Amino acid sequence: MRYLLLFLPLIYATSIPVVGQDEAPSAQPPRREAGRNPFGGPIELGPEDKQIYEDPANQIVEVREGIPRGKLEMIDYESKTVGTTRKMNVYTPPGYTSEKQYPVLYLLHGIGGDETEWQRFASPNVMLDNLIADGKAVPMIVVMPNGRAQKNDRAEGNVMAAAPAFATFEKDLLDDVIPAIESRYSVNKERLHRGIAGLSMGGGQSLNFGLTNLPTFAWVGGFSSAPNTKAPEVLVPDPQKTKEQLKLLWLSCGNKDGLIRISQRLQRYLKEKDVPHIWNVDSHGHDATHWRNNLYYFLQKVFQQQSEPNPQQSYNSKSLDGIKDDFKPSPTNQPGKEYPQVNSQRRIKFRIVAPEAKSVGTTFRDSTDFVRGDDGAWIGYSRPLDEGFHYYELVIDGAKVPDPNSKYYFGAMRWGSGIEIPAHDQEFYALKNVAHGQVREVYFHSPSTSSQRRAFVYTPPDYDSDTSKRYPVLYLQHGWGENEYGWSVQGYAGLIMDNLIAAQETNPFLIVMTYGMTNEVQMGQLQNFDIREFETVLVDELVPYVDSHFRTLTDQPNRAMAGLSMGSMETKQITLRNLDKFSHIGLFSGATISKEDADKAEGFRDKVQLVFVSYGSKEVQGGQTRRGGNPADAVEQLKGAGINAHYYLSPETAHEWQTWRRSLKEFAPLLFRKDLK
Repeated sequence: MRYLLLFLPLIYATSIPVVGQDEAPSAQPPRREAGRNPFGGPIELGPEDKQIYEDPANQIVEVREGIPRGKLEMIDYESKTVGTTRKMNVYTPPGYTSEKQYPVLYLLHGIGGDETEWQRFASPNVMLDNLIADGKAVPMIVVMPNGRAQKNDRAEGNVMAAAPAFATFEKDLLDDVIPAIESRYSVNKERLHRGIAGLSMGGGQSLNFGLTNLPTFAWVGGFSSAPNTKAPEVLVPDPQKTKEQLKLLWLSCGNKDGLIRISQRLQRYLKEKDVPHIWNVDSHGHDATHWRNNLYYFLQKVFQQQSEPNPQQSYNSKSLDGIKDDFKPSPTNQPGKEYPQVNSQRRIKFRIVAPEAKSVGTTFRDSTDFVRGDDGAWIGYSRPLDEGFHYYELVIDGAKVPDPNSKYYFGAMRWGSGIEIPAHDQEFYALKNVAHGQVREVYFHSPSTSSQRRAFVYTPPDYDSDTSKRYPVLYLQHGWGENEYGWSVQGYAGLIMDNLIAAQETNPFLIVMTYGMTNEVQMGQLQNFDIREFETVLVDELVPYVDSHFRTLTDQPNRAMAGLSMGSMETKQITLRNLDKFSHIGLFSGATISKEDADKAEGFRDKVQLVFVSYGSKEVQGGQTRRGGNPADAVEQLKGAGINAHYYLSPETAHEWQTWRRSLKEFAPLLFRKDLK
């Protein structure tokens, strides 16, 4: 029974005792857990068994709005090896075309899984969509076959009885799967464009098949590899030949995984034979989080022209050379706090007082080691960051926590730390000696949700001084993972308007900001959100409330809606269905209105006075298209149809607040101007 449990990771994971990593020098013998680990055996950790890639945030598998999507399809193929028709799950990247040849990664599951396991555990399609959109991964095809090469390949009954079929799969992979993929898809058939990786039993398969078939595979990864892994001498009989042919070898395991000795055995042999490899030991067990996190980093290495086979020499040992010592406290610090600080290179310097901690870091990737001083304070530095606002967390002994020195902001579905990297154009949202409006907090009853809901309303500087005047209204929506605080706090919407009004660059108007969700949706499940419920809240409940409690101009020409990311998707759908209510439309980093959309919406040309579309330049670099196609082309088509449409590209920014601040600055002066119709 114990061996059956070896390959049912989600059942046993919570029962494994915690085993810490050694801090002792290599001369000290490794620490051994008392007794047997209930999963696989005793765990002995040596000085090389360290985490060299920090745990990424859960957002890596969050479906991001406004980015191109790849395609996931289940296909059949004829397996001569098995003598039957079999299935495999295939991901093709955004913009897949037969005019281009793509590299292929074969991704293998564990003994209790099948061709759907990776999708259930790690959403590799979502992960790759995000990585490709950010320019961190090469567009690739990912093939997730069933590694149980037998006629009944379902994970049923005693799954261990199917172990021999996992060895048989080598022939099925080489003779049937790969030829089927290469005949059906546009792939580069050279070995340098073919990789293999897997988890648990699939990790053992990947090492067995990949390392012994180097004329076929140049990129190999084994995550929590199982006891089916062959002996190191069998996998790498000729270390020099392996070094010459292998582009990347990734090994990983959790330090609570009783199977770690399997990977340790191979890693020690590789080090002895001087074969380059990556060895990442994180704080997880034999579980889905470990596999997801290591796949995330593996995908950023595979098929890259210049791989970095030995991050032990770079990660966590980043050189401090060249860091300018002109740091100043961040404006987002809590009162009286000197840290974190930012320098002219847009790096952050952290100082965290945690004398009892064993390790301190941050969620900013590619940061330096944090080093503890005699005073118990840890010092570390981030990489150079984009201008503008960034969310982050500290990682103390593996736990992600807010920075006690930072103000707190709501983002990524939590209250946490944030920091401002001063921008060269920050004057447009700076606090200046000009007349200021107010951001007022209001509560309104929502019959459709049976709740009291909150909104923030920006009123311009002269709102209370001239009570005879009525104002147009902009309904401004936040993005996924944020809330109604976002635009006024992180986005500085009020200060942007104050400065524009003081410079006489925009007409005064109200801005209404409310929470854009109506049902509980977890990270990575945005597809379950029903926009129509929020549409009812906004159109039928909030708009009447605002019109009855504030001095507004209540006709359609004086009402606009805009939003960022998810908020832009809401804006597009709600405005197109309510053209009798909204005349100005702003879409920041997300949706795009096409000429076809305009043609389908009755009265669009007569009722819509403005369509504004914007992105950060890094979101569309390299000709990347967005949902709805190329946004610049879509705007030009609208212009050609006689529609007042504008396209703005924020220089050197990505899907972030600096893009959206600049978008509001460009959008606001175009609103409620009769001369621009």
